[in-house]
Amino acid sequence: MATAAPAKTTSGKPNKVVKKASAGILTDPIADMLTRIRNANAARHPEVKVPASRVKLEIARVLKDEGYIAGYDVEADGTTQTMRIIFKSRPDRTRVISGVKRISRPGLRVYARKTEIPRVLGGLGVAILSTAEGVMSGRQANRQGVGGEVLAYVW
Repeated sequence: MATAAPAKTTSGKPNKVVKKASAGILTDPIADMLTRIRNANAARHPEVKVPASRVKLEIARVLKDEGYIAGYDVEADGTTQTMRIIFKSRPDRTRVISGVKRISRPGLRVYARKTEIPRVLGGLGVAILSTAEGVMSGRQANRQGVGGEVLAYVW
C-alpha cells in the first residue's frame, strides 16, 4: 500500500499541514477554574474571567464567604455565561490567596467522611467540599456533620 506524497506548491516545496486547535473540551473544568485563579493571582491581575457553571459559582461563593475573594458576578453573552472573579488584597498589597490545589479529580476521586474532613495548614486554609447539602467549606461541613467529595484546598 503506497502513501501519497504531500502536494507541492509552485516553488516545489511541500505544503505544510496546519492543524487547528479545537474549541477545547475540558475534562476537568474545576481544575481549569482553579488554574486560572492561581495564574491571574500570581500575575497580580485585579480580576479573572472564567466560564460559569453551577459548581463553579458555588465554589466562588464559598471563596467569598471565607474571605479569599472580594466578589464575583456573572456576565451572560447570549448562550454562554462568564464569571468574573475579583481578587482581594491586603493593605500591604499582598494577595489573600497564596495557594490553590485541586484534590479530587476525574481520574481519582477523593471523599472524606464527616469525621475525616481535612484541615488545611492546621486550620489556616480551607477545604472546599461537595456534599449532599451542597458545596461548602470544611468548617461548615464539620458544623453540619456531613462528609463528601473534597474538591480543592485554598490557603
